[in-house]
Amino acid sequence: MRRATESGDSLLRMASDWLSFQWSKARALGLPPLPRKFVANEDVVLGNTGIKTSLLAMGTGTQGRNKHSNQTALGQEGLTSLLLNGYAHGLRLFDTADTYGSHSHVAAALKQVPRERVTVLTKTIARDPAGARADLDRFRRELGTDYLDICLMHCVREADWTDRFRGVMDVLSEAKEQGIIRAHGCSCHGIGALRAAARSPWVEVDQVRLNPIGAHMDASPNTVLRVLHQMRSEGKGIIGMKILGEGVMRNRVSEALHYALSTGVLNAFTVGAESIAEQEDLIRQIAALQTRPRDKKE
Repeated sequence: MRRATESGDSLLRMASDWLSFQWSKARALGLPPLPRKFVANEDVVLGNTGIKTSLLAMGTGTQGRNKHSNQTALGQEGLTSLLLNGYAHGLRLFDTADTYGSHSHVAAALKQVPRERVTVLTKTIARDPAGARADLDRFRRELGTDYLDICLMHCVREADWTDRFRGVMDVLSEAKEQGIIRAHGCSCHGIGALRAAARSPWVEVDQVRLNPIGAHMDASPNTVLRVLHQMRSEGKGIIGMKILGEGVMRNRVSEALHYALSTGVLNAFTVGAESIAEQEDLIRQIAALQTRPRDKKE
């Protein structure tokens, strides 16, 4: 019995030492402490939209362009299985886009889960009203759903986009009134566009690039955070992307996740896992992040 107790005490000391090491590493990198523990499948609400979903979104658009992405390269069965595995682990936010070519994969997954239990986010690159209307009809056909939870204007770059593309915004507003979409907004690719999104009451959801090293971001992390704090204070739903800097931080996942969750500005964030093993590792790593270790005297 005494030996078993000593063994248990040894394991507890090892665990405590490991947690202390993890916190020391985060502190050395200049990362602030987390306000609490997080889990990937916890419920979150996207700003004032009332849309409830999971903290971690399943991205389908790594290197996404010309109807192709690293995720669609897995094939129809491969990506659909990845989405369903995430669903089985409580992930509810399916992040897709016309540009990624992943609508059919999401549609196949939607056939196997209750539609009302998942959040479907897609994006249009239309810059004129007719194109936006056509996209909304086509997207619903391709996804096999009567409505879209979130439709974003994809990859807006212009500082004056809220004036230049007012016609598209009006189409999406009309679609919300008709129950075709539940919320609208944009994904930004430029600090001017991001600032315009922060100022615009039309933007209900914004998807923004954020990571601690500024890789593939609109500006430096601190500059972007100032804009996001403004957005958050005005009740906009904020979904982080490029959390791993489009793969630049693939070997620094824990650091990137810790940073994203420590900022206090994100309602949710998307990461594009490329295998079930990667997806489940993300889920484990989020749960393993430490706030700060207890003092050993406690």
